[in-house]
Amino acid sequence: MSLGSRLTLRLSFGLLMLGAMLFVPAGTWQFWQGWIFLAVVFPFLLCVFLYFYKHDRPLLERRLRSKEQLSGQKRLIRLLKLVFFAIFLLPGFDYRLGWSRRLLGGAVPLWLSLMAEALILAGLLLVFWVLRANSYASRTIEVEAGQKVISSGPYALVRHPMYLGSLMMWLFVPLALGSYVAWPALALLVPLYVYRLLNEEKFLRQELPGYAEYCLRTRFRLVPYVW
Repeated sequence: MSLGSRLTLRLSFGLLMLGAMLFVPAGTWQFWQGWIFLAVVFPFLLCVFLYFYKHDRPLLERRLRSKEQLSGQKRLIRLLKLVFFAIFLLPGFDYRLGWSRRLLGGAVPLWLSLMAEALILAGLLLVFWVLRANSYASRTIEVEAGQKVISSGPYALVRHPMYLGSLMMWLFVPLALGSYVAWPALALLVPLYVYRLLNEEKFLRQELPGYAEYCLRTRFRLVPYVW
C-alpha cells in the first residue's frame, strides 16, 4: 500500500475513533466542546501530513512505524494507551452525567476551554517544529544507520522537545473538552513520560554517537530552566 493510502487510512480511522470516544459517552451530538476540539486538531494534522508528504516522506514512514523494539517500552506504551483512552472517554461521560457541575460547583467556562484549545495548538506547533528539525523523530525508540545528533532549533532548548509539545497538548485536553473530572487522569501521564524519556536517553547514550556530549551541552531534559 502506498504512503498516501496509509496516511489517508490512518487519518480517517483516527477521526472515526476519536469521534466515537467523544460523542458515544456524551450520548449526544450536541457536545460542542468535542466539535471545537476536532475543528482545531484535525485540520492542523491534515496540514502537517500534507506538508511532510511533500517535503519529507521518509519522516512520515518513520512516524507510521509503531512497533517498539525495547520490551520495557512495549509495556509502557500499553499503559499510555489506557491513559489516553481515559482522557478522551471521561469528558463525554462528564458532559452527559454532569460530574464537574455537581461535584465541583460548575462547568468549565467557555474562556477556559478556548484558552486550553489555544495551548493545545501551541503544543502541536512545537511538535511540528520538532519534526521539521529532526527527520529521524520516529514514534519508536531506535537509531538508524547514518543518524546524527540534532542540537539546533527546539533541541537547543531541551533534549526532548517532542515530549514537551506532546505533554502541552495532553495536559489541556480535558479542559478543552469541558471536564475538570478527567484532568486527574493526567497525573499518571507525567511519570510515564518521564520514565520513557529517561529510558530513551539511556539507549541513545549507548547507540547514538555524540549524544552523551549533546547532553552535556543541553542541560534540561523536558522543561527549560526546570528539569
